[in-house]
Amino acid sequence: MPTSSSAPRPRPFLLACPDLSAERLGNTDTPGVWHFDSGVPGKRVMLSALIHGNELCGAWALKEALAAGLRPRRGSLTLAFCNLAAFDRFDTANYAPARFVDEDMNRVWSDDKLALPISQERRRAAEIRPWVEQADWLLDFHSMSNSDVPLQLTGMEQRNIDLALALGNPATLIADAGHAAGVRMRDYGRFGEAGDNGTRSLLIECGFHGAPEARGVAVDQMARFLLKAGTVDAADIPAGWVAPGAPAQRALRVTHAVAAKSADFRFAEPWKGLETLAAAGTVIGWSEGEAVTTPYDNCVLIMPSTANLRPGVTVVRLAQPIA
Repeated sequence: MPTSSSAPRPRPFLLACPDLSAERLGNTDTPGVWHFDSGVPGKRVMLSALIHGNELCGAWALKEALAAGLRPRRGSLTLAFCNLAAFDRFDTANYAPARFVDEDMNRVWSDDKLALPISQERRRAAEIRPWVEQADWLLDFHSMSNSDVPLQLTGMEQRNIDLALALGNPATLIADAGHAAGVRMRDYGRFGEAGDNGTRSLLIECGFHGAPEARGVAVDQMARFLLKAGTVDAADIPAGWVAPGAPAQRALRVTHAVAAKSADFRFAEPWKGLETLAAAGTVIGWSEGEAVTTPYDNCVLIMPSTANLRPGVTVVRLAQPIA
């Protein structure tokens, strides 16, 4: 067991911070929310960015969509810059505190929490909730504190796994049930219902927060999602937005989510994510001195991170291939 409790040094943040002085105004009564209706029947699509204020890739994608004058040919399109208060705290040299102001905005999406406006994030989520409730298809942009490889988080429903495979990017899909600490926006309301109710929701992890490449992943996902929804035509997508598709895709199902009991959690190795640990019982790390081990052979580590270490925070997910 390691004896040092020193935290790893933050990685350099190389992705530029976008100027959102115009975009934050929106064109609706909700600041930071833009809505365009084609007047033609079709899906009501919502793209959301900045649920976490230090995850800039999605903000860049939405900014590019607005700059390009992208408009729906069918249905409607909503673009939401979500946690602007957290974004306003962003500092390239110390970016972790800009994740949120009072609490994680992607753990508050349940009616009981939204009924208690005790944090900036809950109040902002309540403002955005009507747009989430009216949407049929939702794509939520995120990035990661440690991992570089993009991941598509589908939730557990087959309808979303099928959509993620149909998009053709990224290479790795993760079917997971979320977090014990609270409900994600992509699982709220109709999006969390079982069976095929016509909704689709995906959460794209575009890579490391500060990687310039994460911006390109977000733009590629936005283009693919809007095309698959039928919101726009291929001729509407600017050149360079769509990246080459993955040579192959694989889907992994999360079986366990390891949450920290306290700030006393250490990994056994500097895991980056997607490592496959061959033998059951392999030590992943230690929680309050107790070994945390793999529950089965060929266990895949998903998004290991202690960057936001607090009691109840998910530090790693454990997954296996979907047969």
